[in-house]
Amino acid sequence: MSVKQAPAYQQGAPERPPNEDSDVEEEALANEYKEQVGFDDGEDYDLNRAASLGGGPQDLQAQLQAAATPLEYQATIETKIQSYDSYCNLFHFILNSEGPVDIDVPSNFWAWDVIDEFIYQFNSFCSYRQRIAYQQSHTQVNEDEVTILRENPNTWGCYSVLNVLYSLIQRSQISEQLAARKRGEDPTMYAGDYGSRSLYQMLGYFSVIGLLRVHCLLGDFSLALKTLDDIELNKKAMFARVMAANFTTYYYVGFSYMMMHRYADALRAFNHILIYVSRTKNFQKGAQYDSITKKNDQMYALVAICVAFYPTRLDDTIHTALREKYGEQLTRMQRGGPEALPIFEELFRAACPKFISPTPPDFDQPHQNIDPVEHQLSIFMEEVKTNMWSPTVRSYLKLYTTMDLTKLAGFLEVDADTLKSWLLVNKQRSRQVRHSEGGLLEGDVVNSSDLDYAMQGDMIQVSEAKVGRKLVDWYLRNLARTY
Repeated sequence: MSVKQAPAYQQGAPERPPNEDSDVEEEALANEYKEQVGFDDGEDYDLNRAASLGGGPQDLQAQLQAAATPLEYQATIETKIQSYDSYCNLFHFILNSEGPVDIDVPSNFWAWDVIDEFIYQFNSFCSYRQRIAYQQSHTQVNEDEVTILRENPNTWGCYSVLNVLYSLIQRSQISEQLAARKRGEDPTMYAGDYGSRSLYQMLGYFSVIGLLRVHCLLGDFSLALKTLDDIELNKKAMFARVMAANFTTYYYVGFSYMMMHRYADALRAFNHILIYVSRTKNFQKGAQYDSITKKNDQMYALVAICVAFYPTRLDDTIHTALREKYGEQLTRMQRGGPEALPIFEELFRAACPKFISPTPPDFDQPHQNIDPVEHQLSIFMEEVKTNMWSPTVRSYLKLYTTMDLTKLAGFLEVDADTLKSWLLVNKQRSRQVRHSEGGLLEGDVVNSSDLDYAMQGDMIQVSEAKVGRKLVDWYLRNLARTY
């Protein structure tokens, strides 16, 4: 299979049974992480990638080690292009050799680091290229850099990166192996010559997590979740054994759910990983501690956004930390109204991924380039504006069982038609898809609010939503669990 050709791949997997993990297993996982940190005391895993990359020798072992090594933050454009060519040559050799490459994988950490660094450099280069194109229409830029970017439009292209990830997944037969394991069958029966080798198996497995990340960066949140159909999100999963992979997986799963307005599922993902990090924070050290602390703050910002849309009870540890970090902002967001808009925008900018465009920017007409982050922000803010008055409307409705529409409109100082549209939007938004079993995109439509109402003519009938109460009870029972 050539890296330069798109592979054929299939999606879909059998349903996932409900997870029944316990706190005992999570504690064991935390202890295992402690042992890993103690064993690997000489190396820090920086989620922000600030270390330097040395030149890679010709032998495959050294090339694999170089592929897992972070690129220097201030690397020149020539170095970035050279790094891309090195990755292409490496993956081409692994995928297209006559028969599987026979080499031992040092550890799961190594396999994750290769895929993680590959996607990180892709993300960084796309952001850098977009920034250069934007600056071209505003300030003086290095024309040599612009010329190089013009002459290399396919360098770190979206197509080639996705092709590598899908090729590794297909070559390793990892999807078939994972599906077989979930059915209780022997996965080695589906591995083939390549999938039975640790090199292909681990690269293929973490390529699935990489696809989740890339599709989310491209703004395709439903496809991002679809890629995990064959992976069970629980404490026994392979990615859970690698701290950075564990954190990355739940961050992008939670963010994808949030952008799809599935706030209960997003909070479950965020709560799980934040509780896990809180149990292992004493084991983190150096650059790793700084990176995880920064990512933690971003995760809590996303939790604040979700809670503002979907008020619910949180784990005491999460609730306390949330109030310490974003207590004032959360209060203002929950209050609603125009004054809450800047808070939503500020937290989204601080916590969202560095979105990228699937195509290179237009250097000839830079004013036509769309900033991917601004694009996703505008989509998110439309949702915020749609729900801007929901807290205020809810606060009034909680005081009455029956209320005249015109009277309520007078309290809110709006006309009756505007209020009616707010009520319809609020009622529609209160119905969410909640995951229970099967793929991450599957779920049941439930009422996520403890307040329900109906309109008949100019009268509003208000009642407690029994379905919403059941949802809250269900959420509290499952708070300490994962999927």
